[in-house]
Amino acid sequence: MADTAHTPPSSLYERWRRIDKAWLTVGLIPLAVLVLDSAQFWPVVTTALRAFAGTAPLIVFAITAVAYVKASGAETLIARAFEGNAARMIFLAALLGGLSPFCSCEVIPFIAALLAVGAPLSAVMAFWLASPLMDPPMFFVTAGELGLPFAIGKTAAAVSLGLFGGFATMLLARSPIFSDPLREKPQIGGCCGVQKPFQGQPVWKFWTEAPRRTAFRDSWIENALFLVKWLLIAYLFEALMIEYGTTQYVAQFLGGDGLLTVALAALVGMPAYLNGYMAVGLMGGLVEHGMSPGAAMSFVIAGGVSSIPAAIAVWALVKPRVFAAYLGFALIGAILAGVAWQAVA
Repeated sequence: MADTAHTPPSSLYERWRRIDKAWLTVGLIPLAVLVLDSAQFWPVVTTALRAFAGTAPLIVFAITAVAYVKASGAETLIARAFEGNAARMIFLAALLGGLSPFCSCEVIPFIAALLAVGAPLSAVMAFWLASPLMDPPMFFVTAGELGLPFAIGKTAAAVSLGLFGGFATMLLARSPIFSDPLREKPQIGGCCGVQKPFQGQPVWKFWTEAPRRTAFRDSWIENALFLVKWLLIAYLFEALMIEYGTTQYVAQFLGGDGLLTVALAALVGMPAYLNGYMAVGLMGGLVEHGMSPGAAMSFVIAGGVSSIPAAIAVWALVKPRVFAAYLGFALIGAILAGVAWQAVA
């Protein structure tokens, strides 16, 4: 009898789920160009690689700095922002949220634990809003692609948005929106599998301990792979837009300097944003072709807060009305940041 065994559909589905779709996209974009328009293959690839090479030194510095923070356990210092006076907590939470090396999934267990021990929602909201917008790798990548002033401006916008949301939440704490804000059984699992940052004390000479050396290596590799794949996607898309002449049309669409353009960029950015590093790469090309600086700022602020990882971190822990307030703060803050940047850029 012939062997009729075959791979079960469920097994094929599990294999598909395990494939990193970002790396798959990195391979499929050049392949699609090669098959559909072979003459544009090398122009697209070389344009993307040149853009990537320009930011590579900053990427190496950024991932090394983050690996040091994680290996030394310096993340434990962030928990101190949630102690003491409420206004002081909001200020420190917004500041540390805008500068901390957390990825969006790492925020979930950190915030869940803080809420569980009674940290005020206003300080948590400040941290929540600022955290997905800026971290050390994002700062250096943004500076390399959009310039140091834009990176500083985005950092200031991240902290300002945290302050805005934090104090607004504090003022409305007794309103129906923020009363009883937590879900009954919040999900506290994160996708990064990291230790809660407020456990233990920092060890600055981490290389003296084997587990910390391992943590440094693992963090370095993980962040390098993460940044490389998303920046390659961004630069490949940018190269496609440049080589096929679509960049100028998108840039012209968001090229005005009025409030409407800034607001439109925020509204487009909220649902369209996939990844912060990918967005930075795309914004670099669009700004060079005439996109309004204010629109670029509005896009990255609104999109960063509403991106899927950041939004899941909030949705997993609070009720829908609080989640809606989170998005509302993001939209208003993004528009204000875009208008302010347009005025000074």
